[in-house]
Amino acid sequence: MTTTIDGSRIARRIRARVAEEVAAAADAGTVPGLATVLVGDDPASAVYVAAKRRAVREAGMRDFHRKLPGQAAQEDVAAVIDELAADPRVSGILLQLPLPRQLNAATLIDRIPVTKDVDGLTTASAGLLARGERGLRPCTPSGVIELLDAEGIALKGTRVAVVGWGALVGRPLAQLLLRRGATVSIAHEHTTDLPAVTRAADIVVVATGVRGLVGSEHVAPGAVVIDVGIHRTPHGLAGDVRSAELDGIADRITPVPGGVGPMTIAMLMVNTLRAARWGAEREIVAA
Repeated sequence: MTTTIDGSRIARRIRARVAEEVAAAADAGTVPGLATVLVGDDPASAVYVAAKRRAVREAGMRDFHRKLPGQAAQEDVAAVIDELAADPRVSGILLQLPLPRQLNAATLIDRIPVTKDVDGLTTASAGLLARGERGLRPCTPSGVIELLDAEGIALKGTRVAVVGWGALVGRPLAQLLLRRGATVSIAHEHTTDLPAVTRAADIVVVATGVRGLVGSEHVAPGAVVIDVGIHRTPHGLAGDVRSAELDGIADRITPVPGGVGPMTIAMLMVNTLRAARWGAEREIVAA
């Protein structure tokens, strides 16, 4: 039988720990704050931001939110980011993606100070990750690592196939896995003979945005499968993995929903707390 990994349970445990640490920080006079910036009226983005803001409040953090119209100009969004960057009450800034077409997302993201980049998406954050220096890591890849750790799945010496090369998940996850001593192969939806890559792996992480890309032909018996994809279908949510085919083949698998998704929000809370702590450290050094 294949075991379903309960990402929601693991995420609740992480968020409870963060709430305890936030309460202790508040007693010491420091309350972390997360600023979310939402541009336009994309329904999915509104749902995601609402979930993040709810998690912020449940953790006892300050909730700073900025909503801009869909026709906002580049300079309008930049001004909001600059305002939040200068606000000492704001520990972290999250610019919700995707943005309306008239906006240059990369330029706006890079306006976020690396010390407040709780999404870990700025060029500076990517550089710190590549060099192995302290920094805020992208939430979803960090969530995958935390999930594997919580399941007691060893990474050192383990063969991992990361299917997906994107800047949000695939590439940073590969770097995090390498730093943990895993042997990493990177593939994607265009890889010739994808099963030859994935069947050689002990752990298969799929983050392509292609619904149902990976099935029974891709996974060796006893492997662990992490499905990062999420797609809305007439029958509910689905992932990048045809999970029903893997019952009895994979040792463990994450569900969609309830797998990696809750871990992403949990790691956002962790990053916001870390950003607040590191900001306090800098103030002490500056003094």
